[in-house]
Amino acid sequence: MATGWANDDAVQEQIDATISDAIKRVRSQLPQGPGLAQCEACDAVIPEARRRAVPGVRLCVNCQQQRDRASVGSAGYNRRGSKDSQLR
Repeated sequence: MATGWANDDAVQEQIDATISDAIKRVRSQLPQGPGLAQCEACDAVIPEARRRAVPGVRLCVNCQQQRDRASVGSAGYNRRGSKDSQLR
């Protein structure tokens, strides 16, 4: 039960806003436009099945896996902070 300045749904609103921000960030990183026949990083041929499965694909599977591993550390964080953390 929230007390003070926060309403009863404040925690859930904060969680919902954090999830919404993460979804917007991920959607903005999706490839757009026509896919490439060759990987833009290593010039390997991108199979037709991958181009059909992933619209706008620009990387081969290996290069995409490397990029995904490198971007794990840049996950979003909760910028809003809770009322409790602001009062401490």
